[in-house]
Amino acid sequence: MPPCNSTTAATAMAQPATGGENTQSEPAPQNSAKPLLIGRIKVKIALFQKKYTNFVFQSRLIGRLKLHKQTYSSGKRYPGLPTMRVKIHREGTNILIITLIGLLIINIPIWIFLQNLPWLIALVTGASTVFYLLVINFFRSPRRHFHGDETNAVVASADGKVVALEETYENEYLHCRCIQLSVFMSPMNVHANWFPVNGEVVYSVHHPGRFMAAYLPKSSTENERSTVVIRTPEGQLVLMRQVAGAMARRIVTYAQPGDEASIEDHMGFIKFGSRVDLYLPLSTTINVQLGEATVGGVTLVGRLHPESETTSK
Repeated sequence: MPPCNSTTAATAMAQPATGGENTQSEPAPQNSAKPLLIGRIKVKIALFQKKYTNFVFQSRLIGRLKLHKQTYSSGKRYPGLPTMRVKIHREGTNILIITLIGLLIINIPIWIFLQNLPWLIALVTGASTVFYLLVINFFRSPRRHFHGDETNAVVASADGKVVALEETYENEYLHCRCIQLSVFMSPMNVHANWFPVNGEVVYSVHHPGRFMAAYLPKSSTENERSTVVIRTPEGQLVLMRQVAGAMARRIVTYAQPGDEASIEDHMGFIKFGSRVDLYLPLSTTINVQLGEATVGGVTLVGRLHPESETTSK
């Protein structure tokens, strides 16, 4: 028997360890694949948790926003404030565009040719910005909701201050003694006008006239004005008059005979300072006083009593 060669024996002993078909090397890949699979599962679980957390957060956020919108629109969250959605009134669209173009024509040459006078650029730009914001503020058009009992309710037709509250004779349409309630609108007030009562429009006429200060008593009969008469569901007549002022040069009246009147709808618009008069039956209960501020479409200025007229007849 030939002697054993140490080199050959070492090679023979090493061959099973390096052989590709030896079954002893198979458990290693299995042991390394298991942690890899577990790692992948953990990553997927983590991604799922992240997506689920984001979904829950977004759902809660959307839910809170919807709840906030519902409570605000219903007047429950802020019961002391009028509910409204503000946008730019359509009567101001052309004026805003023309004003913007005019301001750009003034400002652009100053920006280009007077760069060595930064104080003048800042002054003109600042004044132009303030002026344009004031014009935007004038033409704001909030959408408001009256949350009280609408039965026989008389709601303020305009933002402003009560400047007249007296018994007078109305000789254009009603031809009887009425309660006159007048609200003066300054240039800073909203100049959209609301219907004062629910019902049907039976009369709408525009009268040319002068442009005296709207707070003067004779402005109701001598200034440019529009008269609208509304018949309530109970048959009472309420006259509303839009009066132009010293600054107001245009009265816009949407109400036409046969139209449905709703206290939540706009009936017109007066540009740049004006006044609105209401002529109410003598039996009306008045809820405001001279000098009191009103919010159009929100403030309850009075309540009609049709049963009193029926009894008197």
